[in-house]
Amino acid sequence: MPCSEQSASHASRLRILVTGAAGFIASHVAEAYQQAGHEVLGVDNLSSRRRQNLCPRVAFEKVELTDESALERVFRQFQPEVVSHHAAQADVRLSRERPLDDARANVLGSLALLHQARRCKTRRIIYSSSVGVYGEPRSRPVTEDHPIRPLSNYTVSKYATELYLHSFQVNFGIPYLIFRYPNVYGPRQNPQGEAGVVAIFTGQLLQGVRPRIFGNGAKTRDYVYVDDIVDANLRALRYSPCGVFHLGWGKEITDLEVFEAVRAAAGVPLEPLFVENRPGEIQRISLDAARARRRLGWKPRVEFPEGVRRVVAYWRERLRAPRPTLGTPA
Repeated sequence: MPCSEQSASHASRLRILVTGAAGFIASHVAEAYQQAGHEVLGVDNLSSRRRQNLCPRVAFEKVELTDESALERVFRQFQPEVVSHHAAQADVRLSRERPLDDARANVLGSLALLHQARRCKTRRIIYSSSVGVYGEPRSRPVTEDHPIRPLSNYTVSKYATELYLHSFQVNFGIPYLIFRYPNVYGPRQNPQGEAGVVAIFTGQLLQGVRPRIFGNGAKTRDYVYVDDIVDANLRALRYSPCGVFHLGWGKEITDLEVFEAVRAAAGVPLEPLFVENRPGEIQRISLDAARARRRLGWKPRVEFPEGVRRVVAYWRERLRAPRPTLGTPA
């Protein structure tokens, strides 16, 4: 089925397989699909140990994407019409130190998924990629036709999957839609993770720990609240052409501005610790989302200060009960 430039009508009830379903973003997406009336199956290898993110109303199976027999069984039994692919090894430092593990999870895992989707005649694949594929951009906000120049093994692996999606569409007629995500934040994001600075700063400040800022605090990102990302994934079900889309505000927010917003919402009078920059990180980026506005009717709605207040309220409630410490700066 060739990719056209015409949108589909309202999405009927669909069988949707969501990978990485215990992850921060995918757990929200899976729940929203289920609430919209679709039949949803979430799969995850639970390597992040975030089982608490799983929606109890969404069917779930523990599956490693590179386990060919297990993945084949899932596809044969569930027969997904749509695959929403979020599963990934997302630690940039690990991708540098253990590139084979990174490629095994992100490239081979994705390729195994596409192979089963082809065999089961899946009608559509929605893939969560990364704006890191651009490397340090030449101009901002970045459009989707900016040259691809990834700086890390992780973003190389994300772009490799984009290329496989195009190949499977050309050779086997599987339509795809690619979202290149900005910095997404919101409830359920792991405050102990390697990424997710809003959640990390929130967890540390609420526990009286001075957060680390890598570099001088001038590094920028485009921040979008998770509810707006979910909205785009719902709209993707009603859009039939292939395409690559940015989701973003087109605004740059510095690390220091993030810290100050979280500190204000948390009401904690602590100062940050400035430490050495991490290699392989983009220094400045923001995204032009005009294509998503024009073709999907999507635009972000939750302003950054309001989103930060929601994250702080979420973690303040959960940190009232005794729980393990979220960690201190090294």
